[in-house]
Amino acid sequence: MKPNIHPEYRPVAFIDLSINKTFIIPSSVQTRETTVIDGVTYPLFKLDTSSASHPFYTGAQTRIVEAGRVEKFRAKFAAKKQALNTAAEAAKSAK
Repeated sequence: MKPNIHPEYRPVAFIDLSINKTFIIPSSVQTRETTVIDGVTYPLFKLDTSSASHPFYTGAQTRIVEAGRVEKFRAKFAAKKQALNTAAEAAKSAK
């Protein structure tokens, strides 16, 4: 590797502000703030959400009921198909 071109890879404290949980993970993120955890000073990066608080990872996310959307589409398509068939019959009987 070339010297002096790669970012510094070091342990960084990430704090999830929504649940006030701190993770220490190696990263090259640039930060201006620091925090002291167990007597060790770490760069601090603040997160709005993380895997510990995101609904997808916690299982709190509600699934969209697809059956309702599919049925709505089918009803809409059936109405258009019925109108098209009626117009075709009218055109056929007019000849």
